Amino acid sequence: MNETENIPLAEYDFERQFDEKGALEWMQENWSKSFMFCGLYAAIIFGGQHFMRERPKLNLRRPLVLWSLSLAIFSIIGAVRTGWYMFHVLNKSGFKQSVCDTSFYSAPVSKFWAYAFVLSKAPELGDTVFIVLRKQRLIFLHWYHHITVLVYSWYSYKDQVAGGGWFMTMNYLVHSFMYTYYAARAAGYRVPRPCAMVITATQIMQMMMGLAVLGLVYHWMHEVRCPSYMPNIAWGSLMYLSYLVLFASFFYKSYLKGAAYKVGKGSKAE
Repeated sequence: MNETENIPLAEYDFERQFDEKGALEWMQENWSKSFMFCGLYAAIIFGGQHFMRERPKLNLRRPLVLWSLSLAIFSIIGAVRTGWYMFHVLNKSGFKQSVCDTSFYSAPVSKFWAYAFVLSKAPELGDTVFIVLRKQRLIFLHWYHHITVLVYSWYSYKDQVAGGGWFMTMNYLVHSFMYTYYAARAAGYRVPRPCAMVITATQIMQMMMGLAVLGLVYHWMHEVRCPSYMPNIAWGSLMYLSYLVLFASFFYKSYLKGAAYKVGKGSKAE
């Protein structure tokens, strides 16, 4: 038994009674269905864009507020529960153990939220439906991110590899801010532009930390009990690196390039 399983944390009945063994068995048998979900997702969003081409956009403001608010609340609770667990691992056993820990998948506090996290990547595909029906611009980063996160999350959960605690907690935390921002925007609130910049910056930091954690898992894989394997590390590193490049490019084009152009234009005018 991993020593982190003995960390005393307040837990709720539904967390304690959650059948993580049954969840693992289901995922090991069905993880490849993530490809089916992604195929359906691609058909629906690109088919939907074709369908909406000659039709007026839909407003969908209220459904979007409820959708984003629901995901925001889910992410906030998930971030609090998994973050609480990770804090105690760090405090009791140190950073190295927090990276190599696999009790995250079975500990009373975090086991439910680990499984809820990977399952949530399927309904989160619904984000794109709102973009299509409202005839907003659908960028490559958006749908590529949704597809790859779903596949990699299910792929990793079935093997319960090291690093999962960091990956899920970071994602819960970032999504807490992101979906709260989306909900506020959908509700008609004028959210200051720096808020969007901060959210994208935290996403970039998340990708950098994801690469660092995978690098440490690779470094410690043969030294200590840090279970993983090269295909997972390779695919995960490729995924996080591509995210880092895409999010950094998005940040530059959305927040820096336009500002630089305005500054340059102003200088010439003077």
